[in-house]
Amino acid sequence: MNNYPFGSNSPKSFNAYPRGDFDIESGTIKRIRRSRNSSFYPVRMIKSFANRLHYYYKLHPLLFFFISLSFGVTILIVISLYEHHYRMLSNYRKLDDGFDNNYPFAKLKNLVMVAGHSVYTSNSCGKVDKEDSWFLESYQKNPGQAATFLAHIKEGIEGTARDDEALLMFSGGETRKDAGPRSEAQSYWTVAESKGWFGKEESVKWRALTEEHARDSFENLLFSVCRFRELTGTYPHNITKRLVRQRLWGGKFFVHDKCCLLLQCWKQKVILILFDANQVVSYDFKEERFAHLHRSAIGFPESRFFYTGTPASPTSKAAALKGEALVRTQFQRDPYGCMGSLKRKKIGRDPFHRSIPYPNGCPEIKGLFKYCGAAPYPGSLPWAE
Repeated sequence: MNNYPFGSNSPKSFNAYPRGDFDIESGTIKRIRRSRNSSFYPVRMIKSFANRLHYYYKLHPLLFFFISLSFGVTILIVISLYEHHYRMLSNYRKLDDGFDNNYPFAKLKNLVMVAGHSVYTSNSCGKVDKEDSWFLESYQKNPGQAATFLAHIKEGIEGTARDDEALLMFSGGETRKDAGPRSEAQSYWTVAESKGWFGKEESVKWRALTEEHARDSFENLLFSVCRFRELTGTYPHNITKRLVRQRLWGGKFFVHDKCCLLLQCWKQKVILILFDANQVVSYDFKEERFAHLHRSAIGFPESRFFYTGTPASPTSKAAALKGEALVRTQFQRDPYGCMGSLKRKKIGRDPFHRSIPYPNGCPEIKGLFKYCGAAPYPGSLPWAE
């Protein structure tokens, strides 16, 4: 009698059939398919994909190289754009993070900007109203020309004195080689000092600053906004363009000041006091250039940009239309003044090759300073709606 039990441990046990299901009809054995381990499936997919890439690389090495290069460059561009956008937002958030102590004029909300048009060259401060005390171009050598510069300075001071939250800024660079390395902005500040700030010294002097790099009207606007950010830590909410008209009739100078009340009507604004002493013009002809071309170029909302002007004298209307039409056409073709005749004009107004410090003080609009093209700037801006 066999004492060994049946089973796998029995010495006489054997596998009558291989493991699997036996098909009686075909006489074959169906192998049991092992279940695929899902944990290793992604790895196998990656290996398969890598093998295919290797195959295509051997088949078309140059094509594969250029496709890989294009893909890599695209990834870098996307990362760069994201980093720039994140950095811009981070920098701008710092304005509201309690760092007001870093900005000497953080409490000032409004900007009164006087655009300079000449350099004061006299060694004496007692002749500020004399033409020979200023460096004048040939087209500026008219009786009463120096008085217009003085009127510009006075209007800026008085406008600032009426607004306790305003910062007065004289704008204009070292634009005349024969005048030496002296800026228009510093000239205006010095003249204001010599005149005792027209009786407003205690109120205005401490908040009167200079922007000493602008070379044209567009830079007067853009650079002043950047300088404002540099000094206060923020950007103006509204821009009000205030125009003081000048007319030369029989050697007399007249100032039309219908817009003074605007100073008390709008809060958080930039007040641009723009004087064109180069020719007898009326600033209403410049409305399209400033309120439309320059404003659009910096992407400032139209609803927050205000412009007021008065008509020119009948005798100067033809010359004003002709001159302004030319400049306006140039800015229509080149809104940022970075090409052609406008660029050459700016180069000519930089005889001492001064390095522009902006946009170091306004990093949020760094792209706007670098942009050059006929189309509007496509990037994001802090004041955009």
